[in-house]
Amino acid sequence: MTNTGVTVEPMRWWHIGEVAALEGELFPDDRWSVEQFWSELAQPTRSYVVVMDGDRIVGYAGLYVLAPQSDVQTIAVRADSQGKGVGAALLTALLDEAARRGASEILLEVRSDNYAAVSMYTRHGFERISHRRAYYPDGGDADIMRLRLGST
Repeated sequence: MTNTGVTVEPMRWWHIGEVAALEGELFPDDRWSVEQFWSELAQPTRSYVVVMDGDRIVGYAGLYVLAPQSDVQTIAVRADSQGKGVGAALLTALLDEAARRGASEILLEVRSDNYAAVSMYTRHGFERISHRRAYYPDGGDADIMRLRLGST
């Protein structure tokens, strides 16, 4: 990443308030509640990370793994930190965790019109396998993408 003061670390309970606030900024139409984040952190099949820039969270991501399958639950990057490698760092952390837990493939949904995210996933070896019309609450379409681990 371009900022040397940035670190990736496991999401902990004390991050939830800031993560939920960021979630509301980035996904106002379908934001997760504080309770949903608490529930996610409590599940042994989940793994969440945050990217810290000093004491500020600039991104977060989550993964569901029940090997051999895994799913990216979310990847989010603060608007003023986009385009600086934060999303790629989050995705790399999720890919490493999926492999560590024995997953052989990873699936995700991404807004079809989020060209930066689609491009990042493609650069990491994901391929589009399906399309869902009106998947998001605002009517936006989603692409379903898959990465077979070991194929990159």
